[in-house]
Amino acid sequence: MALHSLTGPSLPPAKGPASHLVVLVHGYGSDGNDLIGLAPHWQQFLPSAHFIAPHAPDPLPGSPGFQWFPISRIDPMEMNRGVESVAATLDQFLDTELARLQLPPERLVLAGFSQGAMLSLHLGLRRTVPPAAVIALSGVLTAPPPARADGPPVFLAHGDADDVVPVQAMLMAVMMLGAAGRAVQWHMARGIAHGVDPDTMALSGQFLALAAAGRLACEGPLSCAFPRQP
Repeated sequence: MALHSLTGPSLPPAKGPASHLVVLVHGYGSDGNDLIGLAPHWQQFLPSAHFIAPHAPDPLPGSPGFQWFPISRIDPMEMNRGVESVAATLDQFLDTELARLQLPPERLVLAGFSQGAMLSLHLGLRRTVPPAAVIALSGVLTAPPPARADGPPVFLAHGDADDVVPVQAMLMAVMMLGAAGRAVQWHMARGIAHGVDPDTMALSGQFLALAAAGRLACEGPLSCAFPRQP
């Protein structure tokens, strides 16, 4: 099957050469121009990161936006078939961008919203060399993580008033990730619908900085402890 070539807006490092590649994976019906708006907020926490937000390969019929895969209902099995159908396309893009920036695969961070969070979790938990971190906002863990001794630290956040993807999806993901021995932090945003609030941006930024510094690395399943913030 031929793979699509992805493009999208980017934000270069605020200082120095790129130390990390942060790929922002947008949601259903959106595009990279929307999610690149998160980059300036996170750049405060990791000024040496290069941010890029690719557009999904398929236009959404009747909309100016794009989709990573079609969605008819929020069902984990259907979502899992969807992420599997497009994973290779995004995976190739990640490798191309890492090579372009001359960065090793462990300097990758995947950050996604909604449908993009599903894809970020799927790929981040399965890449041969785990990324530095995965940030998944308002998404779904579509299948249990693979059984392996290593894996990225994960940050999950979800609004408790979300009427698109129920907040229970995050709680289920926390349980599945924990059972698989993955390091996971999570935040429930009170009164927030299907979106990202300032508290989530701040907490995920702190997580990003700690992960990039290697302070959230795991030696093996169940050996991960997150440092407390002062």
